[in-house]
Amino acid sequence: MFSKRKPSASGYAYPAEKVFLAATWPAENIYSYLNTSPQGLNDETVERRRERYGRNEVVHERRPHPFFVFIKAFINPFIGVLTALAVVSLVIDVWMADAHERQWSGVVIITVMVVLSALLRFWQEWRAGEATSSLMSLVTNTCLAKREGHEAEEIDIRQLVPGDVVFLAAGDMIPADVRIVESKDLFLSQASLTGESEPIEKLSEVRNVPHRTGSILELDNIGFMGSTVVSGAAKAVVFEVGNRTYLGSIAKSLAGNRPATAFDKGISRVSLLLIRFMLVMVPFVFCINGLTKGDWFEAFIFAISVAVGLTPEMLPMIVTANLSKGALAMAGKKTIVKNLNAIQNFGAMNILCTDKTGTLTADHIVLESYINADGTPDEEHRVLRHALLNSYFQTGLKNLMDKAVLAHAAEVGMEQWKQAYTKVDEIPFDFTRRRMSVVLESRPAKRQLITKGAVEEMLEVCSYAELEGTVHRLTDGLRIQARRISEGLNRKGMRVLAVAQKSYVEKERDFSVEDECDMVLIGFLAFLDPPKASAASAIARLHEQGVEVKVLSGDNDIVVRAIGRQVGIDTTHTLTGPQMEQLTDSELRERIREVTLFAKLTPLQKTQIIRLLQTDNTVGFLGDGINDAAALRQSDIGISVDSAVDIAKESADIILLEKDLMVLEDGVIEGRKTFGNITKYIKMSASSNFGNMFSVMAASAFLPFLPMMPIHLLIQNLLYDISQSTIPFDRMDAEFLRRPRRWDASDLSRFMLCIGPISSLFDIATYAVMWFVLGCTSPAHQALFQSGWFVEGLLSQTLIVHMIRTRKIPFIQSRATWPVTGMTLLVMLVGIALPYTAFGASVGLEPLPLSYFPWLTGILLSYCVLTQAIKRWYVKRFARWL
Repeated sequence: MFSKRKPSASGYAYPAEKVFLAATWPAENIYSYLNTSPQGLNDETVERRRERYGRNEVVHERRPHPFFVFIKAFINPFIGVLTALAVVSLVIDVWMADAHERQWSGVVIITVMVVLSALLRFWQEWRAGEATSSLMSLVTNTCLAKREGHEAEEIDIRQLVPGDVVFLAAGDMIPADVRIVESKDLFLSQASLTGESEPIEKLSEVRNVPHRTGSILELDNIGFMGSTVVSGAAKAVVFEVGNRTYLGSIAKSLAGNRPATAFDKGISRVSLLLIRFMLVMVPFVFCINGLTKGDWFEAFIFAISVAVGLTPEMLPMIVTANLSKGALAMAGKKTIVKNLNAIQNFGAMNILCTDKTGTLTADHIVLESYINADGTPDEEHRVLRHALLNSYFQTGLKNLMDKAVLAHAAEVGMEQWKQAYTKVDEIPFDFTRRRMSVVLESRPAKRQLITKGAVEEMLEVCSYAELEGTVHRLTDGLRIQARRISEGLNRKGMRVLAVAQKSYVEKERDFSVEDECDMVLIGFLAFLDPPKASAASAIARLHEQGVEVKVLSGDNDIVVRAIGRQVGIDTTHTLTGPQMEQLTDSELRERIREVTLFAKLTPLQKTQIIRLLQTDNTVGFLGDGINDAAALRQSDIGISVDSAVDIAKESADIILLEKDLMVLEDGVIEGRKTFGNITKYIKMSASSNFGNMFSVMAASAFLPFLPMMPIHLLIQNLLYDISQSTIPFDRMDAEFLRRPRRWDASDLSRFMLCIGPISSLFDIATYAVMWFVLGCTSPAHQALFQSGWFVEGLLSQTLIVHMIRTRKIPFIQSRATWPVTGMTLLVMLVGIALPYTAFGASVGLEPLPLSYFPWLTGILLSYCVLTQAIKRWYVKRFARWL
């Protein structure tokens, strides 16, 4: 079975032949075939096999190498446009030019712009990845494994080796490729491998298997890494780990690209809009200059420079930097952002759906009381004893209530009862029956079925009730009394389970759900799970931020309402799972808008509610249980906690390492900051480019020379890019952060049309000053003219950063952060000084007379005043700015 050479991970083909052999080998002989034993491997063998087979992890799930992250930073349409323009400039200005006329400046400046954008993007993305990786190391997925000389214990699944014996229960992920040797009502979801949502039953023996033919995924007794246990329990032996698993062999095809979100699509639409705008305007500028100046070669070079100026090459960097900054901020609050786009979705979220247990509640359940079927105290501990036996002998997932029963039984000294019984069989829990049973023997003559579960579901299988030591028929009156007892405890905020038993069972093996009948109700267990200390304040703060909170719980409506009242959620409108089943989709869509508390939901109903809400909302979901996994995947942003079951953590976009819910508000704020700063850049670029086109076309049509040399446009654009590089570190106005922000590109064209032409007016005013005041009316004075427009154009473009970043009056009512202010001031000073330097002279700029600067000051002040006036009108007219 185990070769002595370690096979290479690269090019590894999944060994279907070996899987068929593992599946068809008889259960009693499978241990010898896999070189292990029912007691598991010893420590020496484990170490030896780990050296041979490596850690149990799929390589593609590790962080990419920095080199590949760096290369990826260059892959976007804007970098592609600039690269093409750099190649054109290289060919025309260098290769085709005479030796004494070669100009490297254009190629160098475009290359600097490309590298600057990509380097900033790489740096931000890598920093965020480093922070996330360090936190992810604190989150581990574990499995219950048995090794020789040790009791079965939870170990990190990365430590598994071929031959390890593992135990599976509801909520577990299959930790490796395994052969099932024992199973009980085991159903797995292989959706991650096959796309099929229906669970598949798995057994310890294979049924009707053709000899080594067919699909290995259809083998009845093989579990594949990445599948999840929906219900039931099993014992299995690992036969493949890491990259040699089926998941590892198809990792690249499974990884693929995640579906595009509304945010992705919005950024793509804006990118294509700006590129199309450039592709339309550049030929137009080329033709106008060629026709009016007669020098088509110079017109072509100028058009290339205009194309560079119209390319918002910093957009990918701005987006990545903003998302990375948000991820880093959340990492500082012990919150793992698994998907960077989740930051933006946080800001867009206007509805947060949450499970109750372990999320709103303290996740520390205690057994508060146990009472007889008639409501009297269980002084003889008979109800507690049956509950103890049920919780102790089940091999499925022990939930918090099971742990509370076991802890309380230990406190009152009842652990000796565990030794008095032996287990015969069990009927595992599932979310449809909402109960589980064990079959025990205390002596050969007495075989007993003990069941505990939700009250309503337990009453369905009970025909009798034990009252004062005597068994009575469970009449309608007694059923009503049982419900009243349960509801009374529920109103106190306690969760209630019923306990029942059936003695002297004649059946010896292969028990099933059908055997849960004619049970004797013996009593109730009441558990207290108080709300988290931060729950009420967190919900109140979310409401202040415009996020509506809805509770989606599998618990009964009385408990859900009691917890809802304690945490400040409106309990006026509630809806239960059974009531949902009576409604059509259209009726349900109307009801869920007003309902805040949903109770007795199945996992599928949670998913259905989220899907219907997503029609016109951005929906988050906070959950930690097996029954929350589907809802976490369906939601726009799935949030889980470190203590959640494996499948919940895998399905989530965000993992909270601490139980303080106040971090949710922090996430919302970071998301809105991210959205706002990205929107700033997009609107700055779009309006500025639109305005510049009017300016260039007007100058090209009426001036006898180029309004600016190509090299001037490139330098101006480079300086402008540098001034915008600090936008991710800007603050947002408090008013902007008060409500959810969804991606909507419909406002962009209107914004361009209203704001863009403003800069053109003052560019044309600058032309007039240079022409009529300073006398730049002939090609002999074009250097002075170009210097004047270079300085005014750069300063007005830089000022627009401050004008657009807020709907308020900049510098007075709203100030940018010091990095933004400092960088824009530095760029403005460099722009003013450049014509007076040797470098400026080398690129054709010349010093401006002092008489120019009063005009410049007046133009810039007028520009700011008019922009602010148009801004006020725009906000009043359209009720939005960013």
